[in-house]
Amino acid sequence: MRNKRETSRQLDRIDRNILRILQEDGRISYVDLADQVGLSTTPCLERVKRLEREGYIEGYAAKLNPQLLQAGLLVFVEISLYSKSADIFDEFRRAVIKLPHVLECHLVSGDFDYLIKARISEMASYRELLGDILLKLPGVRESKSYIVMEELKETLTIPILENPS
Repeated sequence: MRNKRETSRQLDRIDRNILRILQEDGRISYVDLADQVGLSTTPCLERVKRLEREGYIEGYAAKLNPQLLQAGLLVFVEISLYSKSADIFDEFRRAVIKLPHVLECHLVSGDFDYLIKARISEMASYRELLGDILLKLPGVRESKSYIVMEELKETLTIPILENPS
């Protein structure tokens, strides 16, 4: 959840290094983090807390193995709605947010309205997700699906530039 507080302060080199390291290892100890960025522990901890407070760090999570959790089938689904009214978009948004298999849902420009990323166990589960759930969401007119055959790259890591323009 993004903090609404706006700040005009620029991130310095140490802040950027902290963010890079925490993206790679969110469980790193403050002692080790401080050592890697060249600070003592207390100032490092203060910087991390400030980065959290200012919304640069939104949270910490474990990366799980989808194969071991019966979620090895990755699908992308394009969704088109019947209408472009604010009410329909809002109804769709409220309904799709509640779906546990939907990892991401983005309102996009182009030939369709939403792009959904979902993880499920197998093709039978996909047919259920599409036919019994997604196509029955409010305002859905049609869908187009893509079944992922091979995952080449999946990351949540955001590139952190040294000198952003």
